[in-house]
Amino acid sequence: MTTSKEIVILEEESVTLPKGFKAGGIHCGIKRKKLDLGYIVSEVPAVAAGVYTTNIFQAAPLLVTQESIAKENKVQAILVNSGNANACTGEQGLLDAFEMQKEFAYELGIMEHLVAVTSTGVIGELLPMDKLNAGIKQILQPEYENAANFKQAILTTDTCIKQIAVQVKIDGKTVSIGGAAKGSGMIHPNMATMLGFVTTDANIAYDDLLLALKEITNQTFNMITVDGDTSTNDMVLVMANGMAENNQLTKDHPDWDLFVDGFKVVCESLAKKIAKDGEGATKLIEVQVNGAYGSDAARAVGKAIISSNLVKTAIYGTDPNWGRIVSAIGYSGVPVEPNAIKVAIGPFLVFENGLPSPIVEEEVKEYLELETIQIFVELNQGKYSATAWGCDLTYDYVKINASYRT
Repeated sequence: MTTSKEIVILEEESVTLPKGFKAGGIHCGIKRKKLDLGYIVSEVPAVAAGVYTTNIFQAAPLLVTQESIAKENKVQAILVNSGNANACTGEQGLLDAFEMQKEFAYELGIMEHLVAVTSTGVIGELLPMDKLNAGIKQILQPEYENAANFKQAILTTDTCIKQIAVQVKIDGKTVSIGGAAKGSGMIHPNMATMLGFVTTDANIAYDDLLLALKEITNQTFNMITVDGDTSTNDMVLVMANGMAENNQLTKDHPDWDLFVDGFKVVCESLAKKIAKDGEGATKLIEVQVNGAYGSDAARAVGKAIISSNLVKTAIYGTDPNWGRIVSAIGYSGVPVEPNAIKVAIGPFLVFENGLPSPIVEEEVKEYLELETIQIFVELNQGKYSATAWGCDLTYDYVKINASYRT
């Protein structure tokens, strides 16, 4: 447990820390041996908001979930399967997603539209509904109720679970925000094969919850990349069930900024864990851009650098090739003044006044051996900043994705 200002950070907790939430998971047979069907359930209907992939080919579960939330901006449960994306599966895929929703709602004794559904895995294959429905009938049994089971059930090529929770004081009440996510490959800004689940017991209005989610997503989940591919299935869902019994949070509430800061801690932590766990990755790369003329400009420069395969391979090879960083800035689409820019790799200034800065190359190479690499860019154009995260690109990435379906 750590404390940052007024935010208590609980690295070992996740979606079941907020009051009134439970979670679990089971192996239903979509994958060979691993858990592949998970759930989150709230004791009461929760205000719900989501953000979704920008890919034109949105998977069937995303369409079902968006339609359901639109009915009254609430859900009470989330059902997620891994191993099969139920994407590009036509009318049958849509019917299967609705069936998932219907069957789980029946087991819970709630209205169908109060169940959100999502899937992740291989694209273009129909769900094995006999196995999935059998799993749904068993999943609520006490032996499968375990947050750890849920976090395992949502994984595909991930090598570790991603979790965090925080607590803040609002109106004298302890408000908890918990999160869990999956993602390792097909990760690129504007969402990618990643699923994020955030729960909170805060009492908050829908419009304000959605606003906070969108703003925070742009600063966190939309600032990561692994390989430049944007998936068909990404979504981040947040559920707020109000069981902390604070006065309703809106932008005008005196503790609004504290809640948003706590929410951002959760999403940023999950985003960084996804980036660090990129398929085959050995290093987390963090790019900090300062001095931009606007926030969009700062984000664009950060994304360009973190998305560059040449930058990523150079860092994997511990090659302090600053020219690749400068090149990415140049094609980012942001008008910059080359002679005003400074670039540093960790503590080492490598570019200034349009020219290379003198370095001891072996010292920079030694820095690039670390597990977390920071790149700093000063544009000297304004007051805006942004941070982006990614990972190095390794031989193992090719191996993993060359045999993804086998």
